[in-house]
Amino acid sequence: MSGVQLNRVTKDFGPVRVIHGVDLQVDQGEFCVFVGPSGCGKSTLLRMIAGLEETSDGQIRIEADDVTHAEPADRGVAMVFQTYALYPHMTVAENMGFGLKMNGHPKAEIHEKVAEAARILKLEPLLDRKPAALSGGQRQRVAIGRAIVRGPKVFLFDEPLSNLDAELRVEMRAEIARLHREIKATMIYVTHDQVEAMTMADKIVVLRAGRIEQVGAPMHLYDDPDNRFVAGFIGSPSMNFVAGQVTDGQLVVPAFDAPVPHSNGNLLEGRKVEMGLRPDALKITGDGPFRVEMAENLGGMTFAHLTAPSGEKLVVQTDQRLDPAGGGTVGLSFDPAAAYYFDAETGQRLR
Repeated sequence: MSGVQLNRVTKDFGPVRVIHGVDLQVDQGEFCVFVGPSGCGKSTLLRMIAGLEETSDGQIRIEADDVTHAEPADRGVAMVFQTYALYPHMTVAENMGFGLKMNGHPKAEIHEKVAEAARILKLEPLLDRKPAALSGGQRQRVAIGRAIVRGPKVFLFDEPLSNLDAELRVEMRAEIARLHREIKATMIYVTHDQVEAMTMADKIVVLRAGRIEQVGAPMHLYDDPDNRFVAGFIGSPSMNFVAGQVTDGQLVVPAFDAPVPHSNGNLLEGRKVEMGLRPDALKITGDGPFRVEMAENLGGMTFAHLTAPSGEKLVVQTDQRLDPAGGGTVGLSFDPAAAYYFDAETGQRLR
């Protein structure tokens, strides 16, 4: 089978299991992003695919080959790390071609592959420079070029943009997305930044505590999360959650001090739920009981941070410009059809 396949993969560090029976199919040519909070196992899983961590149980296949216990060099993968790991005494061209040189490839072949990678990454003017004369973004492109010249079956990226400033991160996201479109390679990318995941991925794998919570296209996860964790993790700012309970057939939500109309057949009498609302689903409607704590005015939009009468916190996306220091109160409205419902105990979506 093409691409990368994980079958019931586990990883133990002594008596502690950190990856719990992961099943996953990454198709040939797909850009797959592993995302989740720190400690969720995303980098460990990537290193297992690379062969840098031993697989405790299960099977890893790359383009139909069982590589579960193969050496990293025999897996046909190339990894780009958070740190650039460039040789400071070598030029850009020498850094990019060093792996091929060590493996005994002819000079003409190395020159050709380095030139092609430099073209793809727009590094031609920099080939004679040394790393000290490069910006952070240029050094990261060199590290990616070093992976390209190897012609791997799969590219693995371990938080490659985390050392860059905000502007360079945006630029490099576009560069890596363009690279994927041009070379059409299978890429697996690890990040804790869900904005990177949403803007770059064909497929997102949301991980928590060594388990997959949900897999899908970015907007599928945004529009149709399976549980509260995914709903809260995907989207920036995060989804708002407020407590509610079904009483006398009505969903009573103290934050809004009124029953919320719904047609959800799983909202049974006495059930405790959490209602989720995206920040852009809430509308400010003049004066009301919600206290404005602060406002982030970003020009084209504002994120208003509010406190409900129940004490719960809410973030509203609005085109109104508010006092950054907060103060005053506002009313809120929303379309009940935009609400999501989750079981208060299990966090599972109530559809």
